[in-house]
Amino acid sequence: MTDSPTGRPAALQERSRRSQQDILQAGYALLEEGGVDALTVAAVAERAGMAVGSIYRRFGDKEGLLLAIQHAFTENLQAEITERLSVQRLRVLRDPAVAIAEAVGAITDAFQAHEALLRVFLLLGTRHEAVRAEGSRVSAEGNRHFAEALRHTPVAHPDPEAALDFAFRLIYAMIAHRITQGEFLESDRPLPWHELRGRLQTAVVAYLLDAPEGR
Repeated sequence: MTDSPTGRPAALQERSRRSQQDILQAGYALLEEGGVDALTVAAVAERAGMAVGSIYRRFGDKEGLLLAIQHAFTENLQAEITERLSVQRLRVLRDPAVAIAEAVGAITDAFQAHEALLRVFLLLGTRHEAVRAEGSRVSAEGNRHFAEALRHTPVAHPDPEAALDFAFRLIYAMIAHRITQGEFLESDRPLPWHELRGRLQTAVVAYLLDAPEGR
């Protein structure tokens, strides 16, 4: 088999890539099942079918492993949201309200689909600076993608960029709160995910398209 441009045999590179994916998948599973306490180098090695030493060689220690898992997860999540929020996809929706609702729904659906892992990282970020910084970085990137996706939408505010920024903050805050605190923290009235999604869509559409009074 021919060598790759990096000089490493292609088969070796492919094995390394598969091993990396096995490690990440093992880490995802352990975090979902038992939170950060369940993530140990030994547990990941056993789940991935690898030697403990190979994990240490790749990541250094548990801290390095955790941050690598978080980075891979957040990058994949952001790619998923970005694909759903593509400008080309939303521009074909001629009705601005429909485009905004689609954008809100895309973010909500992606977060709900990965609720278990997001809960781990959101809660851990309150006491772990590196985890918080990575979460902040990818969230700010998501904010930019949200604004970019809706840049052709006629926002009824004197400062459309500030309005879109606030709309994203509203979406993110509501969803993050649901993920970390559950459905009934501030009310005993049921609000399942599909209803939360629809009410967020209604609220954000109204905020962005209804002109503020007195301006």
